[in-house]
Amino acid sequence: MENIKLDITKAASFLAEDAVKAFEPQVKAAQEALENGTCPGNDFLGWLHLPSSITPEFINEVQAVADTLREKCEVVVVAGIGGSYLGARAVIEALGNSFAWLVQDKKNPTILFAGNNIGEDYLAELTDYLKGKRFGVINISKSGTTTETALTFRLLKKQCEAQMGKETAKDVIVAVTDAKRGAARTCADKEGYKSFIIPDNVGGRFSVLTPVGLLPIACAGFDIKALVQGAADMESACGKDVPFEKNIAAQYAAVRNGLYQNGKKIEIMVNYQPKLHFIAEWWKQLYGESEGKDKKGIFPASCDFTTDLHSMGQWIQDGERTIFETVISIEQPNKQMLFPADEENLDGLNFLAGKRVDEVNKMAELGTRLAHVDGGVPNIRISVPCLNEYYIGQLIYFFEIGCGISGNVLGVNPFNQPGVEAYKKNMFALLNKPGYEAESKAIQERLAKEA
Repeated sequence: MENIKLDITKAASFLAEDAVKAFEPQVKAAQEALENGTCPGNDFLGWLHLPSSITPEFINEVQAVADTLREKCEVVVVAGIGGSYLGARAVIEALGNSFAWLVQDKKNPTILFAGNNIGEDYLAELTDYLKGKRFGVINISKSGTTTETALTFRLLKKQCEAQMGKETAKDVIVAVTDAKRGAARTCADKEGYKSFIIPDNVGGRFSVLTPVGLLPIACAGFDIKALVQGAADMESACGKDVPFEKNIAAQYAAVRNGLYQNGKKIEIMVNYQPKLHFIAEWWKQLYGESEGKDKKGIFPASCDFTTDLHSMGQWIQDGERTIFETVISIEQPNKQMLFPADEENLDGLNFLAGKRVDEVNKMAELGTRLAHVDGGVPNIRISVPCLNEYYIGQLIYFFEIGCGISGNVLGVNPFNQPGVEAYKKNMFALLNKPGYEAESKAIQERLAKEA
């Protein structure tokens, strides 16, 4: 099978001649630092060769648990936040029916996502929806104490036990957590839940190819073996010994750092396929949390085209020239639909009659790319042959290795997230969490002065 392809010509043209090539030594050094474990954050490199290390036996183990949930549940709720749910949701929504929540699918349970917010209405509506339904829970948390996920799991655990009985609930609640530590591990061991381990050396945003992502994806009915194979093939295609000119992850890291150094501070991930919305959401976390530190980093944004051309298109075309675009293009849709003819032709669109809808979409993509380049917006294009498990696996690993290389070139630790803790500290202080007495007093005094 062919691989996804990268075209950087309409981005490199905004840089000096051979500017991308000039990054080769930095990119190679960055990738060697990943391989040798000499880079910052080297205790979180377990994702680097994860695809090629996943065994058929492990995939079968994950699939067996997924099959149990598929057999016993009409709904499976994935409780997790950030990297604990975005990867799974990205894959499921990319491959699934766009109207899955309306389709009565007897073969596959409905997959819902919770534990990613503290919305009272959302949680109340979720628990109302689940009343009278056979549902299971996949609780994904290393610590088991993340506020959003822990709150949701408390609610779902109690409801599942009340509706299905405590013994039955044991068969449909699964923990994906730390091997030995944390509240989620303690709960799983105490209650006798089936559990999977989140490797210590794999951070949340890089965890989609662990049980964090594989179990929900398998529950949704998708082929996790093909997903892993795609990632493994991309691992080979982007290895450290692959020449710079042929290594698409190295090329991507080089051109985006070149653009950043030339004042392009915002990267907009663009798709022309609505199913890719959550791929972009996953990508935003991956790159934003990895690179946004030490007062550095490209700001990751996303747009769904052509929809957002009618809202953000003006700014992209004529606004401040601090942006570049990375376009994910799906070469062949999985279904075919022709543009219909109309006798009255009131909308004047009969010139399109008989054309595939995707042909119209592709011309919108090409026309937009040309217009944006003319307007001063560098464009990178990632071409994906079609939407299936294999190519989504390729895309996942391409972005992961590209992120690791790019962060090292930027000169930050791509694998920590110290800034995420700031809001938690303030929230716990405001809620008077035990152990935060000093912080509570300080923040109340600050608020009193600002009042």
